[in-house]
Amino acid sequence: MVTEYMEKGSLYYLIHLSGQKKRLSWRRRLKMLQDICRGLMCIHRMKIVHRDLKSANCLVNKQMTVKICDFGLSRVMTDTPIRDSSSAGTPEWMAPELIRNEPFTEKCDIFSLGVIMWELCTLSRPWEGVPPKKVVYAVANEGSRLEIPEGPLGRLISDCWAEPDLRPSCGEILSRLLDCEYTPC
Repeated sequence: MVTEYMEKGSLYYLIHLSGQKKRLSWRRRLKMLQDICRGLMCIHRMKIVHRDLKSANCLVNKQMTVKICDFGLSRVMTDTPIRDSSSAGTPEWMAPELIRNEPFTEKCDIFSLGVIMWELCTLSRPWEGVPPKKVVYAVANEGSRLEIPEGPLGRLISDCWAEPDLRPSCGEILSRLLDCEYTPC
């Protein structure tokens, strides 16, 4: 397999490990979110659900463009919610319906995108210091979510973490991200 070389590595590495997060201006972070959202919109149009969207599966090139990778857990969508008993995803980014092995749609990726939004807003690791088993239980059974920041991006994150049918589409998210351009979280 031949893929494009993404010089900056993963978004996770850039935010949490490289020491470069202070260089990520508000405008740059919003552009990165727009890149991820456009990529997600493209795969959803192709009827693909990623199921493992996270900052580690978003690669960054030297122009700071972000592209989604690692489609190993992806599934082709059908007209009805999919049920797949194989475990998928990384607990800190997983939608509750995936954790509970319930039927899912592309809206599970929207939940994960909300976690990436939270990461780029706070420049923090999701659920840092909490064991993955506790994250799984808290998100799936107690409705726990990360602390939502104030402002327009916080409202968007909250909407991405709503029940699946209430989560916004990629098109709506892109439109709302433009509203966040002048209001840092």
